[in-house]
Amino acid sequence: MFFLRSIRRQPEFREAARNMAPLALGIGAWGLMTGVAMVKSDMSLIESVAMTLLVYAGSSQLAAIPLLAAGAPAWVILATGFCVNLRFVVFSLHLRPYLMHLPRWRRMTHGYLTADLSYVMFTRKYPAPPITPAEQIGQEAYLAGGYFMTWSSWMGMSLIGVFLAKLIPQSWGLAFAGVLSLVGILCSMATTRLRVLAALIAGATAVAAYALPLKLNIVVGIGVAVLLCFWLEKQLGLDPSAEDDT
Repeated sequence: MFFLRSIRRQPEFREAARNMAPLALGIGAWGLMTGVAMVKSDMSLIESVAMTLLVYAGSSQLAAIPLLAAGAPAWVILATGFCVNLRFVVFSLHLRPYLMHLPRWRRMTHGYLTADLSYVMFTRKYPAPPITPAEQIGQEAYLAGGYFMTWSSWMGMSLIGVFLAKLIPQSWGLAFAGVLSLVGILCSMATTRLRVLAALIAGATAVAAYALPLKLNIVVGIGVAVLLCFWLEKQLGLDPSAEDDT
């Protein structure tokens, strides 16, 4: 469509895509986990793909999956999804003055595609609604660039999870999806070099100490990573929040 081509050419679109790219790793990991979880909860391939493409609501999907598996009534599933996504009512009210100059179908398109992180990044960049036509175009382009990255990452990795879930042994079940969810959290938090180093140290230590009883290797890994990174921070004068890799 013409409006998509026009805003895609704006520098704000590319800026938003660059800013969102590091966060897309965590979003993709959550999408992968959700795709695996849908199939492992005995949803068919067609149902899992349809939910991925049509629903596009990670938290609602995760809330609905066990209800679908348990055969809950449709109204219970819909009510659960509605409650989980009530925050988007607040988002839409906040974005209303930013987008009211647009036709309704464009406002609905932006509303459907805007997710939590793209909303946060947009409102952080633009604390006030646009005034001039140039500002209106720039802000719309930035919003679209942000949700382009989140949508692409979520859809791509969720579909990969759906199609690869059959390759995961059935004995792993939803526990493997839980591991993927923790990977998603890790990816979204590893935004500085020091944090990445801490994750690598913790992972290597936990593997090396795997023989410890009661899964104490996890505690040891965390402790070693914290102590070493504190030491490096003091010795090298590093700021844990600085040098963001974004």
